[in-house]
Formats: sequence, C-alpha cells, structure tokens
Amino acid sequence: MTPELTEAIISCKACERLVIHREKVAQYPPLRYRGQTYWSRGVPGWGDPKARLWIIGLAPAAHGANRTGRMFTGDMSGEWLYRILYEMGWSTRPQSLHREDGLELKGVYISAAVRCAPPQNRPTASELKTCFPFLQQEWERLRPTVKALMPLGHIAYCQTLRLLGIQQQLSFAHGKYWKHEDWWIVCSYHPSQQNTYTRRLTWAAWEAVFRLAKQLCGGNR
Repeated sequence: MTPELTEAIISCKACERLVIHREKVAQYPPLRYRGQTYWSRGVPGWGDPKARLWIIGLAPAAHGANRTGRMFTGDMSGEWLYRILYEMGWSTRPQSLHREDGLELKGVYISAAVRCAPPQNRPTASELKTCFPFLQQEWERLRPTVKALMPLGHIAYCQTLRLLGIQQQLSFAHGKYWKHEDWWIVCSYHPSQQNTYTRRLTWAAWEAVFRLAKQLCGGNR
C-alpha cells in the first residue's frame, strides 16, 4: 500500500476505547512478554501489492499483532495462517516472526476489518464503521489484480459484503464460495484458538479452503 495509507492507519486514534485498550495491554503484558516493546498502534495491512488473494481478518490480537506490528504475527492464529501460505507457495517461509524478519508474501495481501486490538476481540459497530475507509482504500489499490477475497470469520465476512456493495443477507459458512462480478468470495472460519482448540476448524478444513482459493486464483501464476 502507499506510505500515506500506512501512516494513516498507524497514527489513527479515532476510537478512544481501542486506543486505551491497545496501550493498557502493553503496560501490563503476560509474563512471557514482559520486557518487550509493544507496537500498540494501528496495524496496517501488508503483502504483495499485486495480490490475487486478499485475506481479511477480524482485528490485531492484543498480544499478537498489537505487540509485533504485523497482521497475524505473534499468536497461534498466525502460526496457522503462515504455515498454510507457505505450503501453498504464497510465502517465503512458514513463520512470521516480526516486521523486519524478511518474510515475503507472493500473490497474497493480508489486512483486517479493524486495525487496533479490541477488548475481548469484539469491535463495536461504530469501530467497524470508523475503520471501514481503510478497507476501501486498500480495495481501490488491490482490485485490479485480486481474484478472490477470503474473509476469516463472520464479522470480516459482513465487511467484505459491504465493501463489494452486496445488499443481500447471504449466510456465512466455512468453505462457502461464489462469484460476484469479477471476484470470488471464499469464506473461512477464523483460525482463532477458540475455533482450532475445539476443532470447529480442523487443519484438513483449513487446508481445503486454501486449496480452493488457490484454484480460483489460478494457482501460483
């Protein structure tokens, strides 16, 4: 994305509740992260600016991306995501460690519905609305090359429908997909611990939805 958009996301303080929360968790981190400097700002999207697959998550995790400054980095959800991207040939390594680790994404861009860590991972309707212009600006830059959008979870799914101007009340389900105009929408459960530990989302189901996305995007071309 452009430096201007990246800076706008990083410097945004529009949602007071989120600003307070993202900074509070940095002041009182769990023992395993004590002594680390938290990012504690808005987390910009990142990846290939000519991506064919756009992955849209929910929000930075309080001790994940809010700590590291990179989407899906520093928590178990990220371990699932970057492992599958590597296996699909869309990433140069199977782990994302920090913003400066040299990892590159090939044909994939990652962002989220909300750019600051929300309390209990639950953004409000107002916070989703405030962050929505960031998605719109990313979409304007990605739409010439994107073949498929993959929202992870119901909230990201609703924001994706809104982004594409889809008014119908279309139900969400893991593995559900259809084409809207020139783009595929591929739905997936979020790889949160709540889903993976309970096996609501298994590795086989996760792998299957990415194989589908790869097929719809035309492989690794």
